[in-house]
Amino acid sequence: MTDASTPAVKAGWYPGMKSPNPAGRPAGRTPMAQLQKRLLEEGPAVLDAVLEKAKEGDPASAGLVLSRILPVLKAQGEKVTFDLDPSLPLAAQVEQELAAIASALIAPDVGRQIIEAIGTLGNIRAVEELEQRIITLEAKEVK
Repeated sequence: MTDASTPAVKAGWYPGMKSPNPAGRPAGRTPMAQLQKRLLEEGPAVLDAVLEKAKEGDPASAGLVLSRILPVLKAQGEKVTFDLDPSLPLAAQVEQELAAIASALIAPDVGRQIIEAIGTLGNIRAVEELEQRIITLEAKEVK
């Protein structure tokens, strides 16, 4: 219990407090610095061991080495050719897509991507149409 005449003492470090170690922590003594030093010292030996195991046919080691030196392969869809009449209404274009999928002219996943693209085009056209309507309405109000 503190007396009203005794000032409260803060626990821990606070600004203005005199450091008990004015020289600071010696360089290289932080846990991260020690870990980095150890990795630099032992890293080449670890790499040599992993490479040796990979050469011996260890699949885990080979996978680790190859995952670090080869780029990740990206899936690519194959190119498709089908009849699409872009002058038709969007619903008719989607129907053409569904017919191409049903006829096995294109894969279902590719067809889905094309249908999504048609839907996006429809959204863009709707926004453009609304923008034109707003411009027309604003022009009428000004007159």
